[in-house]
Amino acid sequence: MTSSRSIEWNGNQSSVAMFVLLGLSDDKELQLILFPIFLGIYLVTLIWNLGLILLIRKDSHLHTPMYFFLSFLSFIDICYSSSISPRMLSDFLKNKKIISFIACATQYFVAAWMSLTECCLLSAMAYDRYVAICSPLQYSAIMVPGLCGKMVTGAYVSGFLSSLSQTVSCFHLYYCGPNIIQHFFCNLPQIISSSCSNPFISQMTLLLVAIVIGFGSLLVIFLSYGFIAASILKISSGKGSTKAFNTCASHLAAVTLYYGTALSVYLCPKSNHSMKQDKVLSVFYVIITPMMNPLIYSLRSKEIKGALKRLMKRAIVLCQSE
Repeated sequence: MTSSRSIEWNGNQSSVAMFVLLGLSDDKELQLILFPIFLGIYLVTLIWNLGLILLIRKDSHLHTPMYFFLSFLSFIDICYSSSISPRMLSDFLKNKKIISFIACATQYFVAAWMSLTECCLLSAMAYDRYVAICSPLQYSAIMVPGLCGKMVTGAYVSGFLSSLSQTVSCFHLYYCGPNIIQHFFCNLPQIISSSCSNPFISQMTLLLVAIVIGFGSLLVIFLSYGFIAASILKISSGKGSTKAFNTCASHLAAVTLYYGTALSVYLCPKSNHSMKQDKVLSVFYVIITPMMNPLIYSLRSKEIKGALKRLMKRAIVLCQSE
């Protein structure tokens, strides 16, 4: 199933110039059914995340470190979803799902950059919740705008460098075919397995990044919530402990959804689930999670609900004045 246009010849050797994505399904009727579903999910992801960013920027009551981080989380989710969803949607309507070598590398680089940055940002948000609950009197002195800005910048730079190292180490390998990727996006495990050269360095790079960024961020989150749990247990009043827990509930739900699906995709032995199951898990990880994050925070946050009410009142007053 190797397209003649997807192979470039160099003397007696050939190198892959394009990859063929098999997509979610090869059933044409099912693809036509899935297209409007995933288009709706993508539009909801864009609208909710962009709306949340604008709301946080416009409402002064939301100019706090927690919502500062949340606005960047929404931006990451927009970029992450946009790196995969548009091509996946267009592939639903194509007979041949072909992606160039450079486009494949670019797609993975952007998706991995956003994914790894989100890991770092979620750990920064966990630290923010730790300071808010364990050191409430020093919170405003510790979580100053300068520190918050450095934490966000550090998250983006760490994600960028980690993604760049993964992308370069993988796509400098020699690929001579087959050029088929059994997925709906350029996923490195499937790509590396088709390499005709030794993938040891690339695999070690992936493992190192996963340990340093993925598990490193998860360790920070676990430690933060360990201290938070210990602090909550010391609160004598039930009302106080409930309030403290509610301030962390949205972030904890987002962390559980993100890391739960990611670990299911990348840590489960391939013998334990089929390629179809792997694709379904990947859909939750790369498509559903970016849509759910703003919903989780919006539905549980009294501040966001209050900001929406104030925005609606201003809109009504503006309409009446006209």
